[in-house]
Amino acid sequence: MNSVEQQFFSELEKKLWTAADKLRSNLDAAVYKHVVLGLIFLKYVSDAFEERQKELREQFQNSDHDYYMDPADYPEDYAADVAAELEVRDYYTEKNVFWVPLEARWQTLRDCAQLPPKSPLPWNKPGKDEPEEMRSVGWLIDNAMEAIERENEKKLKNVLNKDFARTQIDSPKLADLIAHFSDTDFNRKDYNGQPLGLKSKDILGHVYEYFLGQFALAEGKKGGQYYTPKSIVTLIVEMLQPFKGRVYDPAMGSGGFFVQSEEFIEQHGGKVANGKTGQISVYGQESNPTTWRLAAMNMAIRGIDFNFGGAPGDTLQNDLHPDLRADYVMANPPFNMKEWWSEKLASDPRWIAGTPPQGNANFAWLQHMLYHLAPAGSLALLLSNGSMSSNTNNEGEIRKTLIERDYVECMVALPGQLFTNTQIPACIWLLTKDKRNGLALSKQKRDRRGEFLFIDARQLGYMKDRVLRDFTVDDIKKVADTFHAWQMGEGYADVPGFCYSASQAEIRKHEHVLTPGRYVGAEEQEADGEVFADKMKRLTAQLKEQFSDSAKLESEIKKSLIGLGYAI
Repeated sequence: MNSVEQQFFSELEKKLWTAADKLRSNLDAAVYKHVVLGLIFLKYVSDAFEERQKELREQFQNSDHDYYMDPADYPEDYAADVAAELEVRDYYTEKNVFWVPLEARWQTLRDCAQLPPKSPLPWNKPGKDEPEEMRSVGWLIDNAMEAIERENEKKLKNVLNKDFARTQIDSPKLADLIAHFSDTDFNRKDYNGQPLGLKSKDILGHVYEYFLGQFALAEGKKGGQYYTPKSIVTLIVEMLQPFKGRVYDPAMGSGGFFVQSEEFIEQHGGKVANGKTGQISVYGQESNPTTWRLAAMNMAIRGIDFNFGGAPGDTLQNDLHPDLRADYVMANPPFNMKEWWSEKLASDPRWIAGTPPQGNANFAWLQHMLYHLAPAGSLALLLSNGSMSSNTNNEGEIRKTLIERDYVECMVALPGQLFTNTQIPACIWLLTKDKRNGLALSKQKRDRRGEFLFIDARQLGYMKDRVLRDFTVDDIKKVADTFHAWQMGEGYADVPGFCYSASQAEIRKHEHVLTPGRYVGAEEQEADGEVFADKMKRLTAQLKEQFSDSAKLESEIKKSLIGLGYAI
């Protein structure tokens, strides 16, 4: 992202968040999150519709274009005929643009939000009466959402939030929010006189992601359950390199892994979804209904085809993709989840390395993902650090089985303070069923059987504010490049304090504990050329001198206090 784009996004974020934050005094963050993101969705689909409409109008009037409408062929009312042609939905759907009916278009919504009570609505027949509650702005938004969902049922069935009228937000406040958002143009091509090389979905995606992060902060632990920081998602995607095939997230939250997978493919010259030589197909599951809708909206606005099981569902209790074998599996499931077990899970076929403890779902999530992994696929998941060493309630035996069957490929220890919702230290597990080769972006991986890579990334990153840590682009590249060099056997070398390639025998010596710090050792210190005995003598003398200075200072302070009449 260049400096012009950064300035543009910074100003846009501030403006939109300031407008949205006006609702904070009226609503809980969990409620106004859906109000704001719903309006952003409406604004985007309307902008995309208008952009296509403008493009069509130009094509209808261009004699060199196939869609040209010669005025001579429409002698009665050319303008009316062009306007009618602009309402043909096939022109929009052929370009993967949502068909937006009149009552759901942003300009209509903005105009109606300012109408006096009992004014006729522009899409109804003259003289039609509406119930009094239909005069609220909340109802107008719900009606727009219903219309868009109805007209784009294949992609949006049961996806959009239609509870605006029940939020009890005053109509003037919603009208004010609509007015503020009206200044946002997702088709923006320039900023301060300089060109912006951004697509409308790039702008929307950035805004959507920014708001998800802000809401996670506002909601604290509860909100953070569905939000994984972008840098962590990017790190996992860069390590797995999901360039084609089936991508699965069984704890998908708002769908961040899918978005980053799409961006990864585009950055490497590929395309995704909706007939554009799509290279990945997306599968996910989420138990929270509102978060499930957020994820579906997230996919819809980016044009990513998805299969989220048709409805929200508890992944461990009700697997909605039982036959799926995915090429890439990525997830950030809830850490150390206690309330997850039921007796029907006792003999579940997913427990391929042992039955998980009933009071902690960490190894249930891991084995669920491994079960759904294709023979040559790869998976990565975030878990709490305890998963690397715990021996309680069968966890040690499960971990031992995973190691002895050679499923574990790499362990990454992460720094603290990365998440908005928890201070629990976390790590990344990377597993595969086949270390002989496996899928790769460029060429076949080397035979890695019996080898395990450990990366200690605890010293990487920077404090982005007083409470949250983040990774830089270089941090992500360092970890991902190390992993790929090890996989390919090209340019990898152990680095004390950072990475180490261990054998199965070495892990057995450590009783199958997978904490990277046990293997990578201490970082090498630069030699200063001073003989140790001389250095120790010098430092001892320096310390003695400092003690002497300290004693003199203490004596002077005592004299001063006695002089002031204080007894010492």
